Amino acid sequence: MSDHIPFEIQMDIMKKFSVKSLLQLRSVSKAWKSLIDSSDFVKLYSNLQQHLLLRYDHQYKLDEPEYVSIVDDHTFPEQKVSLAIPKQVNLLEDSRTIASSHGLLCLSGFYGGRWMVVLWNVSIRKAVAVDVPNVAGGKYKTLLGFGVCGETCDPKIVKIAYIDHCYQMESIPESIPWQVEVFTLSTRAWRQPHSSNFPRKSIRFGRKQVVLDGFLYWIATEWIATDGGFRGINLIISFETTFEQFREINLPNALAHYQPYRELFISKLRESLVVLQRNEYHSNSFFVWMMEDGIPKSFTKIFTICTPGETLISVPGFRKSGEPIIEISTYLWHPYEDNSWLVVYEPYSKDISDIGISEWMCSFSLYSYMETLLLLDQPDLTTYDI
Repeated sequence: MSDHIPFEIQMDIMKKFSVKSLLQLRSVSKAWKSLIDSSDFVKLYSNLQQHLLLRYDHQYKLDEPEYVSIVDDHTFPEQKVSLAIPKQVNLLEDSRTIASSHGLLCLSGFYGGRWMVVLWNVSIRKAVAVDVPNVAGGKYKTLLGFGVCGETCDPKIVKIAYIDHCYQMESIPESIPWQVEVFTLSTRAWRQPHSSNFPRKSIRFGRKQVVLDGFLYWIATEWIATDGGFRGINLIISFETTFEQFREINLPNALAHYQPYRELFISKLRESLVVLQRNEYHSNSFFVWMMEDGIPKSFTKIFTICTPGETLISVPGFRKSGEPIIEISTYLWHPYEDNSWLVVYEPYSKDISDIGISEWMCSFSLYSYMETLLLLDQPDLTTYDI
């Protein structure tokens, strides 16, 4: 029957299929395999069904994180699947998740004494590893960022070396530039970024990163020398993946001067950037601030997460509906149990819904993703050594 349907219409129909169905269709005919494998189809394909990727980090087995994928729709959290972990991910020591972008999860860790990055497409069960060269040391700290370029769908890794401690700033001459390199999967090589407008040397990055609309975002702190030492001002640093430019985004005073700065966290709610601020007077609550239409300093406090009867550990992420998924513990009341739960918090009614996820001595990370075909053209067990 497909012989009677124009090929362009077949392509439009296929875009609506799940990744699992597309992988099966590749074996039906050479024409369909050629279409699905084509760079144009891979670039244009995106399944709008949101999934949540949950990572379990157990304190008693640090090198063996577990991963679960949950469909984020009206059935949540019934469609929950434990994931088979690719060899490249399993081999990483001290692994940590950097970010999720366009259906790819980016992790970093050590393998054989080298620093490696692994890009993992959960939907097609494929991963590639990238060697990270020239890792800065001494007075510098190396930070990795990740995002898929919105224009080209090319995965990019950003490596940033910056001054590790604010009291060392004065010992670094202004003539020494920041050390920034970019790896693109299409070229399989590290290079200098297109732009050289790097952030000031007085800025230090937080570790958590968020990707939105081709921009990478970090919470950062600028340390300004004063008579009594240094004073920190919080801000957001962004990196645009097409032109590879850094940009500073000012925060409202309530966030810019908030201390301790380590209790500010960045996240995304639907397709908006949000900042989570732990209440300094009530540790069991977070204020949620949303950036309005990408306008710098236009942040509005949209609601408060408050759990007076439970210990609020963190806010790993948000559902597609906008409800926060929070991590709580009752350790203070039951010190011999030390269990952590993931629950859904309804911000207006303040109700908490148990989703059946609880672990002993465990912390959780949560990332939203949609199915993609990126990495389909990569050979299995690929490692790019520089």
